[in-house]
Amino acid sequence: MWRSIASNAMTFLIVALFVLGGVILWGRGQYESAGPLDQAICLQVDRGSNFRRVSVDLEKQGAVSSASLFRIGADYADKSSQLKAGSFLVEPGATMEEIVELVTQGGASTCGTEVVYRIGVNRLSAQVRELDPTTNRFVELVEFQPGVEETPAVYSEIKEAQDTRFRIALAEGVTSWQIVTALRGMDVLNGSVGEIPPEGALAPNSYEVRPGDERGDVLAQMQEQQELWVAAAWEARDADLPLNSPEELLTLASIIEKETGVAQERGQVASVFVNRLNRGMRLQTDPTVIYGITKGQGVLGRGLRRSELRAATPWNTYVIEGLPPTPIANPGRASLMAAAQPEETPFVFFVADGTGGHAFAETLDEHNSNVARWREIEAERAAAGDDG
Repeated sequence: MWRSIASNAMTFLIVALFVLGGVILWGRGQYESAGPLDQAICLQVDRGSNFRRVSVDLEKQGAVSSASLFRIGADYADKSSQLKAGSFLVEPGATMEEIVELVTQGGASTCGTEVVYRIGVNRLSAQVRELDPTTNRFVELVEFQPGVEETPAVYSEIKEAQDTRFRIALAEGVTSWQIVTALRGMDVLNGSVGEIPPEGALAPNSYEVRPGDERGDVLAQMQEQQELWVAAAWEARDADLPLNSPEELLTLASIIEKETGVAQERGQVASVFVNRLNRGMRLQTDPTVIYGITKGQGVLGRGLRRSELRAATPWNTYVIEGLPPTPIANPGRASLMAAAQPEETPFVFFVADGTGGHAFAETLDEHNSNVARWREIEAERAAAGDDG
């Protein structure tokens, strides 16, 4: 009898193990296979939430087939204690495994509402926008100029929401004074700024910030990024470049940045200045004259006078030889690489062509013809303006 009982028990145990193994394999297959979601959603995880609440929310929104299995998978992966607050874009067909990774990886929120502070050459703006999960595109809710226009109610409301993201976007060619002035006016940041960082030391890029971040820490992050970009460009520079240091490369890049807003032209513009340096010609570039007048503190807002082109300042490249003593703006990565690896051209002149770009020339006669054509375009536009 005991032998029979033992035999039956062993059989039961074996069957139970097979069943358990089958359940585990099935559960793992469900956890790792594509989920039922057919349209992207923005999952909001509040501070203080837990995997139980998140799993129930996911099941209600049709993102997971089983809230219990989702929690078991998170426990098995040792992720249940790593839940992060934020707003997360869950893509169609996302697996439970991918969703667990998404809400525990600790990065910035990937959807929801964000406030973008855009520091441009001509103005500072604050844009409130929201990601539409169905199109994966941001929809603008409001945009205004802080300190110039009245603060919209929607901005004040969204700024206080726990899941709002904040980002600072620096345009290429802004000056250090413009950046510091803008940071001082951002009501989500704390702390004071002592000295303004050297011109050219701040990288035009996008920076995620959190309410209460120190302004000095944000500037330090911008400086660290620019140092990395300058070092990389200097390391990759052409061997015959007429520049003696990374600082000179940074200065040349800032001039390129201010001379053209057309990405495809940067290499040609760089070649003009490099050719001039190689031939001992003065650079004769208007943005350096403007910087000598404004010192980077705002926009000149008018054309240059002939007397200003002749005036002696440390930055006026119509007067000085070679490069000015400092950068004239904060150049972006593309302009740094253009300065490091300019195109090979015979050009030593360029002038605006009326399309937003420039006409390049090898000889003075060619250049004078291009200048004459540009003057005609200016006159035509002025006449059209008068007729209007």
